Amino acid sequence: MRNLDMTTLRSFVAVAEQGGVTRAASALNLTQSAVSMQLKRLEELLGQELLDRSNRRIALTGSGELLLTYARRLVDLNDEAVGRLTDEVYEGEIVLGAPYDIVYPVVPQVLKRFNSIYPRVKVHLKSSSTLKLLDAKRRGEADLILTTEEEPGPGGETLTEMPLRWVGAPGGLSWKRKPLKLAFCNVCIFRAGVLRRVDAQGIEWEMVIDSDDDRSVEALISADLAVGALLEDSIPPHLEAIQTGGALPDLGVQRINMYGADSRKDVLGELADMLRQGFAATRGPVAVTA
Repeated sequence: MRNLDMTTLRSFVAVAEQGGVTRAASALNLTQSAVSMQLKRLEELLGQELLDRSNRRIALTGSGELLLTYARRLVDLNDEAVGRLTDEVYEGEIVLGAPYDIVYPVVPQVLKRFNSIYPRVKVHLKSSSTLKLLDAKRRGEADLILTTEEEPGPGGETLTEMPLRWVGAPGGLSWKRKPLKLAFCNVCIFRAGVLRRVDAQGIEWEMVIDSDDDRSVEALISADLAVGALLEDSIPPHLEAIQTGGALPDLGVQRINMYGADSRKDVLGELADMLRQGFAATRGPVAVTA
């Protein structure tokens, strides 16, 4: 079994790319004799002439051209493996923000996969409302955030979209009472859009809670004291989507957007790619019913 030496392959690639031993030696910070010796050793190992030395400028033989294809791949793979395990660029912390209602199931799956590849990078998950996350991103307190919005803002990238549904207590009747009792936390991104649609349909309404806590809102709705709105895929078991038959307005769709990727090619960019792939797998035809 003959094993190729990575240092020798690196010298061979450098000679091919620099067009000569002198320039390659300079680029590698080695002496010319050391590079020449490595090339000779490589040719002896393979039993092939890799360089055409008949002219003043070194050229590759047919065997050398074939080896160059493999050598570049081997050197790149070696550098990638060493870099991911030892390079300081793959250490540190990333702050990822996401509204609590879109954390499952994609984000945990992505974080598990990301950790297996970058075990030395700590991802701090910041769960908050879309409005607070956008503010955190502007202040530099989050590296990458996910949001739920009708349309993405500047720098936003839409990953997928989901229907927004009216929700109430299982078998509840709150949606039939007048005035319509609504429960939304003060920082809910859905609140303004829902109120706009309710007003447009001429429905009298009353907000029955003043809180920044989503759990308090859910408690009121599950007690059949009010109705609210949630993304279709995030409705918890203690609530249900209401089929109003047109009595309440259609709430349309919300887009799940990402901010902070900016076509990056570093480790943050790889996390963004994993999120893109994760949410892409959830896409399906969007059917909205009242």
